[in-house]
Amino acid sequence: MLKPLGDRVIIEVTEAAEQTVGGIVLANNAKDKPVTGKIIAAGTGYVLNDGSIRDLAVKIDDEVLFDKYAGQEVSFEGTDYLVLHEKDIVAIVE
Repeated sequence: MLKPLGDRVIIEVTEAAEQTVGGIVLANNAKDKPVTGKIIAAGTGYVLNDGSIRDLAVKIDDEVLFDKYAGQEVSFEGTDYLVLHEKDIVAIVE
C-alpha cells in the first residue's frame, strides 16, 4: 500500500453521479469532477518550524470534501487515488 509523507493524505475518490435527478444520463465529459472521497492513508503530520510535528485534523476512513482541482492523481495496483495536502481538504463529511 502507499504511505503518504508529512501532511499528505491518500483519498479514494467518490465517483460523480452518472444520472441527474430527472433521469438524464450524463456523458463522461459532462460530469463535474468529484470533490468528495474517503481517506485511506494519512501521513505523520505537518512539520512546524521548530521541528515538532502537528497531527493531522483528519484520519483514515474520514469522508472529506476537497478542492475541485487539488492533488495529484495516481494509479496503484489498478485503482485510482488522489494524493493531496491536508490544506486542500475543505471539510469532513459527517
